[in-house]
Amino acid sequence: MYFQTLDDKTECVGVYKDGVLHFDEMPADLERTWRFGGSVGSDSVEYAWLRCGGLSLQEVCPENLLERYKSSIQKMKAFHKSFRIAKLDFNEHCIFDLIPQDSLMEFCEIKNQITEHVFDNYEKPQNYDFLVDASKLLHAMRHRSVNIDISDCKSMFTSTNNRLGLKKIMDGSKYIDYNLFGTVTGRLSTNQGSFPILTMKKDFRRIIKPHNDWFISFDYNAAEPRTILSLLGHEQPATDIHQWNIDHILEGGDEPLTRESAKTLFFGWLYNPESNAIKSDYYDRKILLDKHYVNGYIKTPFGRSIEVPERKAFNYLIQSTTSDLVIDRALEVSKMLSDKKSFISHIIHDEMVLDMPDDERYLIPRIKELFANNKLDKYVVNLQAGKNCFDLGELSL
Repeated sequence: MYFQTLDDKTECVGVYKDGVLHFDEMPADLERTWRFGGSVGSDSVEYAWLRCGGLSLQEVCPENLLERYKSSIQKMKAFHKSFRIAKLDFNEHCIFDLIPQDSLMEFCEIKNQITEHVFDNYEKPQNYDFLVDASKLLHAMRHRSVNIDISDCKSMFTSTNNRLGLKKIMDGSKYIDYNLFGTVTGRLSTNQGSFPILTMKKDFRRIIKPHNDWFISFDYNAAEPRTILSLLGHEQPATDIHQWNIDHILEGGDEPLTRESAKTLFFGWLYNPESNAIKSDYYDRKILLDKHYVNGYIKTPFGRSIEVPERKAFNYLIQSTTSDLVIDRALEVSKMLSDKKSFISHIIHDEMVLDMPDDERYLIPRIKELFANNKLDKYVVNLQAGKNCFDLGELSL
């Protein structure tokens, strides 16, 4: 029943089960493991890491196993350190070809026992199936390298600060390692050592080029305000929502509001429960909190239960719901592209970016429609395209 994959790369097939390492023929009854690994993708497998909300092996390790675990993990870290000193690329090697089998078996056995402990002591979360699908999508993205090309970016290196910043990025990892549990709300962050897609200077994204021909960006127009309207049961404006707020909701005072000032006002109101910048009942915090905030917990439409003080509850509800909407749409788009050359390159908050060849541009209207029609409503989608990740121009359909 309990097993562990020996490497998380799809092409590195190997598992540990019942005291034996298997490399050729996989054993039957592979049912429960610590975390998804690309070599075993059966829908029937359950994952302890998702049950315990992304806690580490050490955090959930029972007291009677803790010393054995610490000893074994120190040995694994020593192996990894020696591989780094030898400048071995882990993406080019299967880890079980590098570590002695007795050490690997010892670690996997302890991992099996910790996994069993989690299944005995942690309930399956309501959004478990969603987390499984999301973890598989992020796994696939983690094992696809970012294409860095500076051949047309030489002017960016004239500044000392830019040069140092770009060198740090180019010397670092070329893989985006998203953390599914990096924030309380479920909004994606990245693990330490990841390619810094979420935190790098925006103009630095110019060095990121597609593996195919184009980057196609699908980005919700004002996703969080639209989520509020959807949860309140209001009709979605078909135009830019910040301009719509200027025309129908916000009071400009002596000076007419610009789009940017309207946006600043709105998000100041969203993040500050004391703000009265929006006086209209059209955006009604109380109705949503009465429905979704119960006994100190936010209950989102995606099955998340988040403990949060009341002053942050509204913000958490909207941010978490919006983030899950984007991930859910990315999952559907990924399924649609399963037999195509196009793929999801990365997700930046409310934006999904595809890497697409010329001969699959006919898919763009279908993908836009799929992305727009989420589980709450139909949101307006901004569409852009470009030959690098920064210089994206508006694409009209």
